Amino acid sequence: MLRGIFVYTKFFKTVAATSMAASLLLAGCSSDSGSSKEANTKEKKEDPNEKVTLTFWDENAGPQRTPIWEELIKRFEEKNPNIDVEYVGLPKDSAKAKYDASIAAEDTPDVGSVQTSWLPEFALREALLPLDSYFDKWDEKGKINKGAVAFNKEIVVDHKLYGVPYTQNLDILWVRPDWFKEKGTKIPETWDEFFTAAQQQTDKANNRYGYTIRGGAGGSFQLQRLMYAYSGEKDYIKDGKSTINNKKHVEFLKKYFALYKQNTPQSDITNGYKEMIAGFDTGAVAMVQHNIGSFGEHKEALQPDQFQAIPLPKTADGKYVAEGGNTIGISVFKTTKHPDAAWKLAAFLNSKESQSYWNQQVGQIPTNSDVLSESWVKDSPHIQTAFKVYDDKETILYEPPFYLPEYRSILDTVVDPGTQAVMSGKMTVEEFLNEWAKAIEDAQKKYDEHFKK
Repeated sequence: MLRGIFVYTKFFKTVAATSMAASLLLAGCSSDSGSSKEANTKEKKEDPNEKVTLTFWDENAGPQRTPIWEELIKRFEEKNPNIDVEYVGLPKDSAKAKYDASIAAEDTPDVGSVQTSWLPEFALREALLPLDSYFDKWDEKGKINKGAVAFNKEIVVDHKLYGVPYTQNLDILWVRPDWFKEKGTKIPETWDEFFTAAQQQTDKANNRYGYTIRGGAGGSFQLQRLMYAYSGEKDYIKDGKSTINNKKHVEFLKKYFALYKQNTPQSDITNGYKEMIAGFDTGAVAMVQHNIGSFGEHKEALQPDQFQAIPLPKTADGKYVAEGGNTIGISVFKTTKHPDAAWKLAAFLNSKESQSYWNQQVGQIPTNSDVLSESWVKDSPHIQTAFKVYDDKETILYEPPFYLPEYRSILDTVVDPGTQAVMSGKMTVEEFLNEWAKAIEDAQKKYDEHFKK
């Protein structure tokens, strides 16, 4: 098996390096990087009083979240006067490409916010530092969601801990309850009610649409979460075959894409996260499918009675469906020359104080159990909506194949452009889903050949 891992790692690192845009220019990489990975990861004693500079990368920077990280870094530096932390904010839609380029150049940050779906690939490319020994000695390890930690270890080939999850998310629908009340539209609980609401809330004469589709970058994640919420399918892959192109997903997408330009803005075909959320917050659309993490933007733009989080509609047999492993964690990169200081920052960002501050501002679910009893959690309707779904005994949790090194690139290079091809009429729903399914199946076959010997 070890031979298989070596061969596949070598293959994947070559593919990853050659597929990136040549020499993406990066600013703010770790000032301590540039040495070989072997040299940087040799164990050595660190002087706890040594003056250290760390670089931290935020994978979802912007006017709402950047100040939150800056405040937490300020608090960390006050408690650790010998450690300076340089914050580098990466725009959400280009963050993965920035990380990819830095890994290829062996010029990674010391610490970074890393999405769970990136962990298998980054670990396979030997970019991350295993945190097991640090985590096991940490006196707060028992407070971090055990299921989330176990999931992060399960999806990487060597089953080590490469990221400590500091937040958990859930995809939901944000709706305008004031508009629904005005028109007598029922808040949707079923998919039939969802499509009816999209039609009833559309008023083109007043430039108002019932819904908005994320046709641009990153729409693939939301699309598949909707598909599985509709079908109730638990398995992403069965006996080597992907369930992506099953008949219920075909049925759903035909209805879903039929909304385009009829009940959604024409610009949806290229709209990304920012445009989609702006459409909702500026009063152009009545419903948007995103997650509880956009609470901060809605709170700043709208009055409390103008936005409401509701679960994605139930399946035909009355079950909620959610994606497993929908977390983001703090990772330490292997090129760091100061692993002890880097871990100190990672632990601080997962402390009760930090998780409470970050998640309250953003509107997501903390993974530190000490935070769950705080009043803001109990008094947040959107958080309670998420608990309603996660705590339901019949909720189905499907698990995407995060462990496949090509998984994320398939979403970016096959699914996102495929979505636009369907919306523009250049591809049928069946052709789109078959292409998506084949890409997943090919990746699974390749994985099995190298890792299941």
